[in-house]
Amino acid sequence: MKLSPIRLGTSLAAVVAITLLSGNPALAAEKTYKIGAAVYGLKGQFMQNWVRELKQHPAVKDGTVQITVFDGNYDALTQNNQIETMVTQHYDAIIFVPIDTKAGVGAVARARENDIPVIASNTKVASASVPYVGNDDVEGGRLQAQAMVDTLKGKGNVVIIQGPIGQSAQIDREKGEMEVLKQHPDIKVIEMKTANWSRAEALSLTEDWLNAHPNGGISGVIAQNDDMALGALQAIKSRGLSPSDVPVTSIDGMPDAIQAAKKGQLTTFLQDAQAQSQGALDVALRTLAGKDYKPRSVIWERYASNLKWGDGSDTLYILPWVPVTPANADALYQQVSGSK
Repeated sequence: MKLSPIRLGTSLAAVVAITLLSGNPALAAEKTYKIGAAVYGLKGQFMQNWVRELKQHPAVKDGTVQITVFDGNYDALTQNNQIETMVTQHYDAIIFVPIDTKAGVGAVARARENDIPVIASNTKVASASVPYVGNDDVEGGRLQAQAMVDTLKGKGNVVIIQGPIGQSAQIDREKGEMEVLKQHPDIKVIEMKTANWSRAEALSLTEDWLNAHPNGGISGVIAQNDDMALGALQAIKSRGLSPSDVPVTSIDGMPDAIQAAKKGQLTTFLQDAQAQSQGALDVALRTLAGKDYKPRSVIWERYASNLKWGDGSDTLYILPWVPVTPANADALYQQVSGSK
């Protein structure tokens, strides 16, 4: 990253003023980094957890980082304007969770032209040079589709509830789902529509589909996130059906979904909100503080066998999906809910 004279001077001052700060000499006690987190929307449980965990990062808690969260309200133009605001106000770095994988490319480019590093978390930006900390959503789609195939024993009619059209998570999860389903021609996709990550929208959509395909016309529901899966599950129960009549598969591993999975009411796979948000902040701090920065989040130890810090300058940090089972449900619930 090419630094302007002003930012270069600031960075050198931060390095010269080295102190031992929680065992991390790369961060100067007198330097406070102003970092913005532009998230696509805060109505869903996952992004609420993502933000909560970001604020629990050690560098935020000890005042090294001042975090401002911008709610994009599920609108690409709003997010672009928020990034422009952060550029104008000279934020030190931006963590970006875009609603649209392509729409934010221009705004990200302008931030980087102003020497403001941008780290993508949870959702990718359609630019290979933007570092990304998150899960492989294609693999997530494969996992939930294969779980449905196994449950239905390779035969039946399924519906797919999509995330917001154009977001990388929707695109990639669908790619993985269709990759698996195409290998099983006796499973037919009879409906596919977005519910925008919303539990309420998924509830209404599933009710409509159950009306359109009565008497067992729907064999299973593949929902591209937990909130939508829980909405579908509610609609199924309201119809007097059981989860075994119309199984639901999902991904996210949110608290309510973990509880439902523990009861055998749906199948889900955890993506770790803490690892995504805190990991992205560590990568941002490495960019700002230099090569001597050591990551401070516990997530690098949690996923030590899967996630390698290296020198902190990689462009891809891919987290593993964790199947939620009755055996690990309580531990995962405690982890994601923040309960002790």
